[in-house]
Amino acid sequence: MSLLELEGVSRIYEMASETIRALDGVDLRVNEGERIILLGPSGSGKTTLLNCISALDSPTSGKYRFNNVDVPRNEAEQMTTFRRENIGYVFQFFNLLQDLTVLENILLIQELAGGRDVEKARHLLELVELSGEADRFPAEISGGQQQRVAIARSIAKSPKLLLGDELTGNLDSKTSAMVMDVLVKVCKAERITCIFVTHDESLMKYATRIVRLDSGKITSDEKVDC
Repeated sequence: MSLLELEGVSRIYEMASETIRALDGVDLRVNEGERIILLGPSGSGKTTLLNCISALDSPTSGKYRFNNVDVPRNEAEQMTTFRRENIGYVFQFFNLLQDLTVLENILLIQELAGGRDVEKARHLLELVELSGEADRFPAEISGGQQQRVAIARSIAKSPKLLLGDELTGNLDSKTSAMVMDVLVKVCKAERITCIFVTHDESLMKYATRIVRLDSGKITSDEKVDC
């Protein structure tokens, strides 16, 4: 079943000296349960596409539907509501609150989304294999462990779609593999659809589909045998 559909989506930035076409007529359908990796060189439009999908930015033209409903655009309050109800994020930088414990970082997101659930928070820590670190502070655990906390935090509000932008960019290859293994396990267990931006082609094996962009256009779209 289709979760989101983009049809003819463009994003144009009018600068003082030039016009930048960051996205140029993108067509993309994402089905529930897919794990998509967006690949492409710097400036290809990957992050702009992610921003439009998450309603952090609005397309200049084209159609965008999520769960068969038009996604709000150029309306800050409605876009914020859409993100809060549907989208989870994992960033390159972990962005954990240093004065809160691992468990408290997860509970805070639940509270902001309107419902604190300690049992679920502890279950998520079990999924990311950090149940023994619940009462430690971020500075007391490794970078890979912090990213796994960030994963648990991002899905604490049960998003329909999880987005990641260079989420393993600050990790070595061994730790990256460990984080991605955990991420795939969690997304399967929680039935969450994923779209990740990366430069690292070694992460392709974690995807069910590879989409390549260049100059704001999709140049290839291939399913992966898992």
